[in-house]
Formats: sequence, structure tokens, C-alpha cells
Amino acid sequence: MSAAPQLDPFLPDIYSVRDVRRELPDTVTLEVAPKAGARPDFEPGQFNMLYAFGIGEIAISLSGSAGSGETFIHTVREVGAVSAAISKLEVGAELGLRGPYGAGWPVNEAEGSDVVFVAGGLGLAPLRPAILHVLANRNRYGRVVLLFGSRNPTELLYRDELADWRQRLDVDIDVTVDHADAEWRGNVGVVPALIPRAAFDPTDTIAFVCGPEVMMRFSVAALRDAGVPLDHVYVSMERNMKCAIGLCGHCQFGPTFVCKDGPVMRFDAIADIFSIREI
Repeated sequence: MSAAPQLDPFLPDIYSVRDVRRELPDTVTLEVAPKAGARPDFEPGQFNMLYAFGIGEIAISLSGSAGSGETFIHTVREVGAVSAAISKLEVGAELGLRGPYGAGWPVNEAEGSDVVFVAGGLGLAPLRPAILHVLANRNRYGRVVLLFGSRNPTELLYRDELADWRQRLDVDIDVTVDHADAEWRGNVGVVPALIPRAAFDPTDTIAFVCGPEVMMRFSVAALRDAGVPLDHVYVSMERNMKCAIGLCGHCQFGPTFVCKDGPVMRFDAIADIFSIREI
């Protein structure tokens, strides 16, 4: 008897756009549903490959709740031809989707500890599923802190949701911008500068960090200086992912592949190579 044919790992499923929300002039959040079958489960921190027909595909982190549901949610910024095409899709349009892939944020392992989220710019999108999970299971965690930075007030992501979260009494949120405008009344400066004044127990804290690599580097240093062990710090290394299954080699990061061993990685495991530009 011949073996059953193997499905092509590069063949996307067809999804349709259920909803489009403009977050920023160059950033949209898409809610997509499978044309056939059920949406796969996923872990906070994982990503999908989104395919714009006739143009190409890109890796985009999942940014919706990881609980049971019918749809995936992705926040997409226009930075190239594929992301520009995807960001212009309207309700009812179709796209290809492969996934989910990769290692996620260790939200279950963090139970019982304080949790510190440090996000820069679009880095809040990959952290959002973990934030939603922690807030939905708030009694399982100690203190919860969210530190978020943006280049300016007009580029703050999920502004309405941030306002809702700040109404809660069981989460501490601090927001900063690099450059203020005339109406801004909050913090001015880089997000790592918020860490020393945040209230958490560094000996019993799990930190999740996502944003530009320079911001992550300084945030990890600030967490270390605050007393958080580096094996309690996790970063999302979303760089150069092309195939998502470890075949093409584009995302090789030292001895690891970001698409398979990440994108979420424990910092102490990559500390020696994290800041080497050639890797």
C-alpha cells in the first residue's frame, strides 16, 4: 500500500477578511476567517505567514486573543510591497495563510510571578495576545506591569484599548513618547527609562520584551540592572523569516532558526550573539 500523499507545507489556506480597522495612517488590524474548516489554535507570541496573491508572503505576528475563536487577528504596518497590499484589503477580500508557527510567550510558566511587558512601537502587537491572556486570567499572576513607548503621541498603537486597560485597578500601565506634541501630558523619553520606577519584585518577575532591537537591548539591560535574572527575560526576535519551517535559512540566528526556535527566545540563551550585527 502506498503512503498517503504529504501536504505541501508551502500551500496556504484561503482566508477571507471579516473586518478591517485602521490603527494608524500606515497600520491596519485585519480579522480573517478560514474559507473552509476551523481556525487552528495558537499560542501568544506565534506568527502566521500571510500571502497576497500575485505579490508574495510575509511573516506577521498574531495580535488577537489566543482563546477559542473563529478568526485570526493581525496588525500590519506598510513597510513593503506585500504588507502594503495586505493593508489595502477590504472586507470580503481573500488572502492566503500558513500557520501558526514558532515558539510563544511562556504565559503558563509565568503563573504565580509578577509579569512585566515592555513594548516599543509596533512591538505591542505581538505582545497583545499575552497581555489579553494574563488579564483574562488575572488571579493567576502577581503584579502586572505594561510599559509602552512610541515615537510620538500620534503613533500610539491600540489607543482605545490602552485607555480601557488603564481603567483597571489590577494592572500598572506607563506610556512614554520619544517626541511630545503640544497636547501630550505624559512621559517623554525612551521606554527603558520607565523600568527603574516600575513596581515589581525583580526576584520573582517574568519579563516579556518586544520592539526594535536597539530598544530591546536597552530594555534588557535596564531589567538586569533592576535585578531581574536574564533567564526570566524573553524577547521576540522577528527578523528575516521567509519559509517559517526552517528550510530556507534566511532567519538563521547563530545556531538557531528564528522561525522554529523563536520568535520568542529566552534572553540568556541568546545573550552572547544578540547584539552582533552580522548575525
